[in-house]
Amino acid sequence: MSESVSVRCPACRREHLYEATAYPCACGAPVAPALDPHAAATAVTHRAWDDEWIGVRCTACGRENEWPRPELGCPCGTVMRVPVARADTGQAQEADMDPPARQADTGSAGRQADTGPAQRKAPAARRAFQPVTIRTARDAVTAAAVYLRWLGYRDIRRADQRPPTGIGIAAHGLLAQVDPTVRPASLRDVECLWLTAMTESVACVYFSLAGYAPDARARAETLGVPLFVLDLTGTPQPVNGLADELDATGAR
Repeated sequence: MSESVSVRCPACRREHLYEATAYPCACGAPVAPALDPHAAATAVTHRAWDDEWIGVRCTACGRENEWPRPELGCPCGTVMRVPVARADTGQAQEADMDPPARQADTGSAGRQADTGPAQRKAPAARRAFQPVTIRTARDAVTAAAVYLRWLGYRDIRRADQRPPTGIGIAAHGLLAQVDPTVRPASLRDVECLWLTAMTESVACVYFSLAGYAPDARARAETLGVPLFVLDLTGTPQPVNGLADELDATGAR
């Protein structure tokens, strides 16, 4: 287990006990950022993508990936950014240990999270998929990134172009859009993703929490866009045949 630290809210001075969330590395070992017990937490007053992520190195295999920077919400309403000891180190834990649940409210997901998510069985070349429970829009992006890594995509990062709706993430040879809203993705959403991917000469995939409008699903079939729905366990569910194929074969 990762070590707990005491975090004081900079607004109301209330103290909280915080333990960093662990995420599954591609090698299967859960990894968590090393927290700094001596530094003070800071209030999050504005959001910038580059500030949302931190490089964490798996001590089991040496691989470094980007994961959400540790944050904690105080009952007074302040969101705190928890200080980390170093941006390039992590704590590898036992490979068969499930990552702990995120400390967050239901946020934009808008539905009650399921309990006890089952692990998805993977082909022999891949380990069982370990989902990240979705309770906030931020969790939805993390869940999609974890899934893409499980499929075999590398160099996952912020997309160069911001999509009209949702959040864009990119990997080598792939552009993905994550829509964490409660509105089904529209035909225009799917077409915009496809057009952007075409200009960059990469494949694309869409993740949505609320599903897709019927014309969006039909258009995705003709354009060759895999569609997934993110359930609240953090497991992407294929919506069309293209998504089924991607789930089965992984990155090529």
